[in-house]
Order: sequence, then C-alpha cells, then structure tokens
Amino acid sequence: MSTLAQLRKAALALPEVEEGTHFGLPAFSVRGNGFASVTKDGQVQLRFPADQVDAVLAAHPRGAPVVRRDVPIGVRLPLADLTGKDLGDLVRASWSSRAPKGLAAALASVAAAGAPAGDLPAGIGKPATRALLGAGLTTLAQVAGHTEAELLAMHGVGPKAVRLLTAELRERGLDLRN
Repeated sequence: MSTLAQLRKAALALPEVEEGTHFGLPAFSVRGNGFASVTKDGQVQLRFPADQVDAVLAAHPRGAPVVRRDVPIGVRLPLADLTGKDLGDLVRASWSSRAPKGLAAALASVAAAGAPAGDLPAGIGKPATRALLGAGLTTLAQVAGHTEAELLAMHGVGPKAVRLLTAELRERGLDLRN
C-alpha cells in the first residue's frame, strides 16, 4: 500500500522535478511536462505514451486509462493498491516518457551502468547516487556546496552515504558547507 508521501519521494528523487498543483491537488512535472498527479479520490494519474498504456493496465488490472480526445494519455491507479516498488517503477517510467530525451537517457545510462557519475564514490550506493544526480550534483565539489542536513533530506541519501562523502571530501581538502 503506497501513500502520497511515497509518491512525493519517488517523484522528487528524479532529476529536475518540480512539485505543483493540478486542480488544487499535488502534481509533479519535469521541465513543465506533467507526469504524475493525485486525484480527489486517492488515485495516482501517470502519463504514458499510448502504446504503453495497455501494458501498464495489464500489470495493474484495477487501473483505468486516462483518455483525452479519444487517445489514451496515461493511467489512473488506486494509490493504495500499489507497493512501494511498483509505485517507484511506474513513476520513473512516467517521468522517462515526459522528460527531455537527453535527460532521460543520462539517468538511464547511470542506472544501467551502476557506476557513479563524475567523481562521486561508488561506495555511497545506487540510491544515494540517483538522489545526488537528481539534484544535479555530479561531482564532489558540487556536493561540498551543501550541508549535511540538505544531503540527508534527499530521498536515498542516508548517514552512511554522508559519512563516505565527507571522508572523500576531506581527502581532497574539501568539506561540507556549515
């Protein structure tokens, strides 16, 4: 069972996501393109290309297509029916379908390679790497411009990742901002 808080974390962990409202309810967009929103009745609406809608609905039979001008533009799913993993996967897929191609490709290549971008240490783990990349931080010098509290507030960055980042920064004569 997923919650609005989990949806928010999943969406905001992706690069260049902004939270706003759509009809007074939470909505998420990437560079102005909406990809996820919530309905009054606790459902999540996710944008997908028409050719992906049937596959999503086949995997989630309680869902319904979102149709505009007789063309499917996404799906509506009960938020409570989704596991955290399913929600995360669907949000990422929806984001990928709406993000600029270069941005989506960059995130996909990092995720596929499993290797950190820039000079981020591999030991921080994939969730922390994704969170830092999502915030536009690809180098240790960029990380140094943030406080420990700011890093810990990122979904996916935990105390271990901050410890490793701090140690690596100190080896290079840098430190986190106070």
